[in-house]
Amino acid sequence: MKASVVIRSKDEADRLRLTLTSLAGQSAPCEVVVVNDGSSDHTGEVVAEAAGALDLVHVRNERPTGRSAAANAGAARATGDILIFLDGDTLAEPEFVARHLAVHRGGDDLVVRGETFHLRCTRPFRDPEAGTPQPGEEERVARMSDKDRARNLVTRSQISSAFHEVDSRAQPGIYPGFGPRKLYDLEMEALRAPGDCGVLWAAASGSNQSLSRGAFLRSGGFHPDISINEHRELALRLCRAGMTMKPTTARSYHMTHRSGWRDPLDDLEWEEIFYREHPDAVVALLPLFWQSIGDNSPLPEAARILSLAELARRAAPLAGMTGRGAVREAYIAGCLAELAA
Repeated sequence: MKASVVIRSKDEADRLRLTLTSLAGQSAPCEVVVVNDGSSDHTGEVVAEAAGALDLVHVRNERPTGRSAAANAGAARATGDILIFLDGDTLAEPEFVARHLAVHRGGDDLVVRGETFHLRCTRPFRDPEAGTPQPGEEERVARMSDKDRARNLVTRSQISSAFHEVDSRAQPGIYPGFGPRKLYDLEMEALRAPGDCGVLWAAASGSNQSLSRGAFLRSGGFHPDISINEHRELALRLCRAGMTMKPTTARSYHMTHRSGWRDPLDDLEWEEIFYREHPDAVVALLPLFWQSIGDNSPLPEAARILSLAELARRAAPLAGMTGRGAVREAYIAGCLAELAA
């Protein structure tokens, strides 16, 4: 069984260099497909440098096509039996590929989610190895002592020879903060629990996730018009087609940054398309689950949803009702009525 790691990357050359270094040190061989999605920086040079150490395919888009289209293009060029999706600012532990493959040997109808960690120390750096600052972070980086700056760097030497130094600084969750950590804990708890709560697709990850190449191609891949939560929309389709979500202990490490990321509770274009494709109560209530576990939740306490199993349970009585707003209003009204009674 062969794995292809599909990486979509745009204008993050220095982080991509570290990502590729982590893949060159895998205990299990793999193909690496880098989709250079219209980068204007030195991404092409970084990919060329790594070609000698990796079984590497470079897909170049002259103009940016977006996360979904870029991932689909990479999957179309991959030759592995298993596709593992990884972002260009994310490191893979040395056993990353081997651990994904080990789960897939249990069946070809699996969607496998790994353990996602983040490195907060990289946030002010454009290049986490050289310590060059992100725009706007020059003063902060200049105030660092040499010792503090060195302690925050992530180097190719550490990745290749002392990965435990990277792991020791990592925290669960893709981004820093209470909300991302809580979401990670709840998603992994649901995946590790016996049985299926019915909404495990909501525990899908945009990075550190794998499935068979055949299943991905048959599904049509990521929805081309969704660029936030495209991984959850795909996982929903796959699960409803009979596939099963499973966890793996394979760890990835997001080298976090202060700009460029999008909050799915603020950037709502994805939500309209997602619900149009899947007009279900559980899809309408999913953002309420995220709001429930975030800082300073705007929801009444009685309406807060605190697990994926609870999300499935609370959505069930609203099955058949349509309209995102109507579903949410009916749900909150029902919760308040129960409280009053």
